[in-house]
Amino acid sequence: MRKTKRFAVLLTAVLCMGSVAYGEESTEAPAAEAKGKLMMATTTSTEDTGLLDYLKPLFLEDTGWDLEWTAVGTGEALKLGENGDVDVVLVHAKASEEEFVENGFGVERFPVMYNDFVVAGPAEPIAKTDDIESVFKQIIDEQLPFVSRGDDSGTDKKEKGIWSKLELDPTTDPNYVESGQGMGATITMADEMEAYCLTDRGTWLKQKKDADLNIELEIVCEGSPDLLNQYGVIAVNPEKYPELNNEGANDFIEWICSDEVQELIAEYGVEEYGQALFTPNAGTDN
Repeated sequence: MRKTKRFAVLLTAVLCMGSVAYGEESTEAPAAEAKGKLMMATTTSTEDTGLLDYLKPLFLEDTGWDLEWTAVGTGEALKLGENGDVDVVLVHAKASEEEFVENGFGVERFPVMYNDFVVAGPAEPIAKTDDIESVFKQIIDEQLPFVSRGDDSGTDKKEKGIWSKLELDPTTDPNYVESGQGMGATITMADEMEAYCLTDRGTWLKQKKDADLNIELEIVCEGSPDLLNQYGVIAVNPEKYPELNNEGANDFIEWICSDEVQELIAEYGVEEYGQALFTPNAGTDN
């Protein structure tokens, strides 16, 4: 696969005159020939973190495909795939992804990367812990304000799964509200209400860093094994929808799972946030 030209701009500016003067040919690999658009449905966190904006021009340069996406909750993203409205999906709810494939809407699921979920909220009365069950129980027992996404996203599915495991019904609590919005908007809403919320770490880091938002919430729960947040990519089944861009979908899967792009994902966010927003793990069974 063509190497992504991450340092080419400055280097070209410095060497250009010399290359012309001595008649030397450029050693830079040319960008791939334009092939058209690739339509993807994905979760809001891949957009809110800026990851897709970072990867889009590199993918175009390497493959010739112009990636466009709709960022919604995972449930809605998979529905777009079921309806044949997109060529590929990149989401984070493994059980739903496997069901998507089993029902014939997707070809094969490939793990791409992961981060984790955290609970953000006021530093009191919840003391920082890695025990997610105790945090959720305290929220119900003390009727602490909680903002849920309520949009069938991967985050929403994770949150609802924790309540279900504890056999608790948060909807009976008058301080439990649903935003019906993406992760970034939900964090902002929780901050305004001085409430708790479940969020993926990547979106949390980006929101917390944004000086314009002035988010005052803190992480009160992290590190639980139950809070792993795995992302997978799936090509929509061309046997159901022959008109889809299956070639582009397969090229994207191969590209994002390649060693080079996995390294780019591992580096993304480190300089700005002090840690990666995602950890690549293509080739695993997660």
